[in-house]
Amino acid sequence: MKRTAFAFIVAVATVATATSCAAHTAGASGPTPTESITASYACPTMEGVQLPPECAPYDPDAAMAANERYRDRMSIDDDAGAAAEDVSAHIVAVLRTAAQEKQLSAEEVATLLDEGGALSPQVRAEANSVLFAAAGPKGGCLFGEVSGTSVSVEIGGYILDGGCLPAQ
Repeated sequence: MKRTAFAFIVAVATVATATSCAAHTAGASGPTPTESITASYACPTMEGVQLPPECAPYDPDAAMAANERYRDRMSIDDDAGAAAEDVSAHIVAVLRTAAQEKQLSAEEVATLLDEGGALSPQVRAEANSVLFAAAGPKGGCLFGEVSGTSVSVEIGGYILDGGCLPAQ
């Protein structure tokens, strides 16, 4: 008897659930496609050229510019810029003095930046130079290059990708 009652309850619950779901989905209004999409692949736009209907047009120059946005720098406020200028002069002097004696390695540039008061220095060796970057004392970045006896330092904001030294 208990088994029969349990089976009856399960059967009633199953029918009630199925009926409820069917009623809910029958009255539901969801997105319905109004037109079919016929584009099969992307095609670069070219002046004076009519693209076939299976093409999704795109501007290749705009796509390349957007692809390089990670290297763009944010703006820096005047207070952070002035503080970075003060540190920059000292860092340039330290790096130039050392570069007059010999070709500096990435490790030597990192050590000199650290000793010169740069915050969180990053370095990367290139062909005949060392690229470097460091956080400014009140924000922003000092970034530049040591190439032979030449030292250049610029001041700007963080790059959009994060940090001060762009990825390769």
